[in-house]
Amino acid sequence: MEPDEWAVGSVTMAMNPACDMLLAVGSGVINDVCKVVAHACGKLHMVVATAPSMDGYASSSSSMHVNEIKSTVYNACPIAIVADSDIISQAPMRMLWSGLGDMIAKYVSICEWRIANVVIGEYYCEEVAKLVRRSLKRIMDNASKLTSRDPETIQAVTEGLVLSGVAMSFADTSRPASGLEHYFSHMWEMMAMERHTHADFHGIQVGVGTLLTLKLYDWIKTLTPDRQKAIDYVNNFDEKAWTEMVNRIFGTIAPQILDIEKNVKKNDPEGHKKRLDNIIAHWDEILGFINEELPDTEWLAGIMKDIGMPMTPDDLGIDEEDTKDAFTGAREIRDKYLSCSMLWDMGLTNEGREKVHAK
Repeated sequence: MEPDEWAVGSVTMAMNPACDMLLAVGSGVINDVCKVVAHACGKLHMVVATAPSMDGYASSSSSMHVNEIKSTVYNACPIAIVADSDIISQAPMRMLWSGLGDMIAKYVSICEWRIANVVIGEYYCEEVAKLVRRSLKRIMDNASKLTSRDPETIQAVTEGLVLSGVAMSFADTSRPASGLEHYFSHMWEMMAMERHTHADFHGIQVGVGTLLTLKLYDWIKTLTPDRQKAIDYVNNFDEKAWTEMVNRIFGTIAPQILDIEKNVKKNDPEGHKKRLDNIIAHWDEILGFINEELPDTEWLAGIMKDIGMPMTPDDLGIDEEDTKDAFTGAREIRDKYLSCSMLWDMGLTNEGREKVHAK
């Protein structure tokens, strides 16, 4: 089952209006679909978790495919979450990996949330960020024991995932929990939908996307913004070539992606100038965020390797072109300021594209 209009419609058609509430028994997709239906029907809902595979149990949003575009749909939190560690510890190992992958993303998401705050003035809450950091620390303190399926370890991981969802609900946005690393996964899922194939678990793809993003930041830390290079890049912006790129990457849903730009105007020169001014003025601060929030890339890769997680797009059957296209397309699918957005503003999209690799 995919988290799309068909699934929501199917559950709605089976919904008895006399029911008091919806009970979701499962993890990501089941939880997300039941949230949407419960909200639309004005019903309460609760969830019985069957795997520590994602951080959306307690969030007030659902990750859905809307007109084949990966979207965040805001609805309501469940009134209760039941998670029996004896049950969820027996989930398939790939689902345990998925939960860890969804959590290590928080290193990047908090960093990019802080960057978006100084570049575009996006709302940022340090208290929510602290909550996410605490939940992340609890999980990483136990990550090496994940494969043992020890109930206490699984409980710690699950509580961390739930707290991350609580943080999203407090902030009323998915920003505390997702950055560019999630958009790699979103892009690969959309490519799979376009080709009528299946993507891997979202959290596993996010884990791979996190390593790709950390490597990008290792490069970003060596940069100094060049105002003239950035202005020349935007002045030479070729809308026809950009449209051809969108059509090539997104296929049948390209018209919807082009409509997003009509509404948000990410390519507008005036908006670019304001963002560039803020990047240059706050560059030392941005570098500070990166150093404060992001872990050592090799340290995190070592943890993932030790517990057997996929670490590269190639491990997931994703080739070099789809890896690079995911980076390029990530900026286009929503109005969310990410590291790939900042690189575009600095005139470095092409250089950034060459820094991501499938192997």
